[in-house]
Amino acid sequence: MHAALLLKSLVAWAAIVCLAIANGALREAILVPALGSAAGLVLSGVLLCLLVLLVAYALARLAGGFTVRQGLGIGLLWLCLTLAFEFAFGLLVQRKPLAELLDAYTFQGGNIWPVVLVITLLAPSLAAIFWRRTP
Repeated sequence: MHAALLLKSLVAWAAIVCLAIANGALREAILVPALGSAAGLVLSGVLLCLLVLLVAYALARLAGGFTVRQGLGIGLLWLCLTLAFEFAFGLLVQRKPLAELLDAYTFQGGNIWPVVLVITLLAPSLAAIFWRRTP
């Protein structure tokens, strides 16, 4: 992956982080109180997946397209950065125990975080495929 695409990918990931924080605020302020915990978590997870896909497509447009293989590299980068951010922030800033952070990786109570991570990994490759098919 060349330097310009790497830089654009990092900026796109930063946008995803901002959108994820806003999504979390929406979930806690509106979705969970209105729909309940399980439905609020599911809807929030689906919304975050859609936002990640949207950012991936915007990156493909901004970059003028990229290969599926480059997309997989971008997705792997996004996944690693997301996991590093989540665990560093959770352990060092929020001072949460590791067991509490790992609870997010179960599908209990409507939590679909593992699905969000899979979408984060695959979204750039999907965007590369879709970008090639659109005029």
